Amino acid sequence: MEQKRTELLREKTVDEFEVILHGSAEHVEAIRKLHAHQEAKRNQLKERHTEVYVDIENVKSELDALAAELHQVTAHAVSLDASFDRYGYSAHLRTKDDDSETTSFHGSHSHQSAVDKHNDRTTEALKFIRRPTVRQYFHKGLLWRSAKAGEVASFELFVDLVYVGVIDVVGERAVERPNGLALLHFVIVFTIAWKIWSDLTMIINHFDIDDIFQRLNVIFYLICLFGFTTNIAYAFDSTYTSAIAFYITQRLFGALWYVSTGAALPNIRGTMVVMAIMVLMSCAVWIGSIHVGWPDQLALIFIALAIDTFSGVFLIYLVKNTGHKTYLKSIEKYFEFFPAINIEHRVERNNAFVSLVFGYSVLTILFQSRASFGINAFFGKGALGLIQAFVFNWIYFEIDAYNIHVHAIRRHAVSSTVWITAHLPFIMGYVLAASTLSQLVLAHDCAGANPEDLGENYQGRSDSEVAKALRWFYCCGLGIALLAMAVISFCHIHKRLANARLRKRPRLAVRVCVAIIIICLPLADSLSSLDLISITTALVCFILALDLFGNSCEGDSFWTGGFCVQEKKNCVYTANCKLGKRRQRELEKAIQRGEKVSLADVLKRNSSMSSMESEESRVEKWHGGHY
Repeated sequence: MEQKRTELLREKTVDEFEVILHGSAEHVEAIRKLHAHQEAKRNQLKERHTEVYVDIENVKSELDALAAELHQVTAHAVSLDASFDRYGYSAHLRTKDDDSETTSFHGSHSHQSAVDKHNDRTTEALKFIRRPTVRQYFHKGLLWRSAKAGEVASFELFVDLVYVGVIDVVGERAVERPNGLALLHFVIVFTIAWKIWSDLTMIINHFDIDDIFQRLNVIFYLICLFGFTTNIAYAFDSTYTSAIAFYITQRLFGALWYVSTGAALPNIRGTMVVMAIMVLMSCAVWIGSIHVGWPDQLALIFIALAIDTFSGVFLIYLVKNTGHKTYLKSIEKYFEFFPAINIEHRVERNNAFVSLVFGYSVLTILFQSRASFGINAFFGKGALGLIQAFVFNWIYFEIDAYNIHVHAIRRHAVSSTVWITAHLPFIMGYVLAASTLSQLVLAHDCAGANPEDLGENYQGRSDSEVAKALRWFYCCGLGIALLAMAVISFCHIHKRLANARLRKRPRLAVRVCVAIIIICLPLADSLSSLDLISITTALVCFILALDLFGNSCEGDSFWTGGFCVQEKKNCVYTANCKLGKRRQRELEKAIQRGEKVSLADVLKRNSSMSSMESEESRVEKWHGGHY
C-alpha cells in the first residue's frame, strides 16, 4: 500500500497538491483504488504460491469466524454496556440486530458499507401502515432485543401531559367531600385511568410504532381518555355509563389491535390471542356493572379491576409454566415467542410520569397573597409542602434508583411484577396526599393564618377547622406512598458500599416504621394543619437524612470529607544491586547523606571504572610479557 501511494505521489509535480476531505466521496474512491490494487497483488500471490495461499486462506477464514463470534459477545455488547451498568448484567440477553450491524469488522465490505451509509443522505419514505415489529421477545429462555436503547417518543410525553388533567380532576373530586365513599370512588376511577395509561405504554414498549396509522391509534386512545375524564366527576351519580363506555371502547380497540397483530406476526399469535381474550372477559364484567345498581355493582367493578390489573401476571405465569406443567404441554408451541419489556423505555416512562406527579403536588400548594408582608402561616405551610415534594423526588430518583446492581425488571419475573404493580399505590397515595395538602395549606386553624391575607379566590376555600377525613387522606396517602417506595426499592439489588454506616434493609425498615407513624398521626386530634404538615415534613426529611448518612462510609469525615486531601503513602522499593561492593557502599553512603542519586550516572561511572580497570589489566599483562 505504501509503494502504491509513493507511485501516485510521483505522478504529481512538485508544485501540485491534492487535498481530500476525510470521509468524502473522493476519499472513498481513493480507498477503492488502493483496495483494487491490493486485490490484484493477492491474485498474483495466489497464482505463484497456490498451496501456501490455500492454507493461509483457511487459517484466515477460521480467524474471521472466531473474530465475528468474539465481536458478537464483546464489541457488539459494548452498546449494551450502558444498560448493564445501570440495570444489571444479564447472561440471558442477546441482540437481534440485522447483519449489517453484526458484520465482522475485519472484512473490507463492512468498512465500505459503513462509509457509504455515512455519506448517504437518502432515507425511507413514510408509510401509512407497516407490519408490526416486536422490539424484544423471549425465546427458549433467552431475551432477544435490539442493542439500541428504547427512547421515549415525544407523543408519549404529550400523553403524560393529558394525564395531569386526569390527576387534577380525580384529586379535587376526592377532597371536595372527604369521606369513605369519596375515597372508594377515587380508588376505582384512578385505577381505571392508570390502566388506560398502562395499556398504551405496554403497546409502545413491545412494538415499534413508526407509521401514520399507529399515530392515529394514539389519537384514538387520547380521545377515549378525554371522554372518560369529562365524565369522572359525576361518574357515580349520573355519568357512570358514559365513563365506562369510553373505557370499554378503548379496551375493545386494544383487543382488536392484539388480534390483528397476532394475525400479522404468527410467532407471538398465542400471546396476542390470550391478551385479547382477557380484555373481552373484563369488558363483559364492566358491561354487566352498568346494568346493576349501586352498591351491588361494586362486586362486578372489583372483579373487573382485578382482571385488568392482574391479567399480565396470569399471562406471565402461563408462559413460564407451559414447559413444566403437564396440563399446559399442549399449548407450549403457541408461547415459544413472548414479547418482553424494554427496560430502558419502561423505566424512563415511569420516571417521566412520576416527575409529573411530583410537579402536580407543587401546583396544588400555590396560592395568592394580599398581605403586605407575605411571610405567614400560609406561606410556611406551602414552603413545607414544597420541601416535602422535593424530598420525595430526591428519595425516589437519587436514593432508591442510585447505584442499582440489578434492576427489579431484570432481576426476576416476580420482582418485575411487584415493581410495576407497586407504582399504582405509590402514585395513588401521593396524589391523594397532594390534593389534600391544598386544603391544609389554606386552612386558618393556627396562629399567623388570617384568611383576609389570601386572595379573593382563596378566601372561600379557607376553613377554620380541618376535617378529620382530610387528615386521614393526607396522612394515609403519604404513608402508603412511603410504604410503596420501600417495596420498590426492596425489589432492586443495589451495589454494596464498603464500610457503609447503615445498610439498605435497616434503612427500609426505619422507613416502614416512619410510614406507620405518619398513618397514625390523625389519631391526635389536637394537631393543627401547621402541626400536621410540620411533623410529616420532619419525618420525611429524617428518612432522607438517614439514607444519606447510611450511604456514607465509616471512618470518613461525613461533613467535611469532600475537602480532605488523601495523604500520600510512602512507597518502598526493593532491588538487587550488582555494582560491586565498593560501589554499593558509596551508593548507600550517598543515600544516607540525603544526596540525590541518579541511576544513569552510577551506571555511567561504573562503566568508566570498568574500562579503566580493564586498561590497567592490559598494561599489567603487557609488562608481564603477555603481548
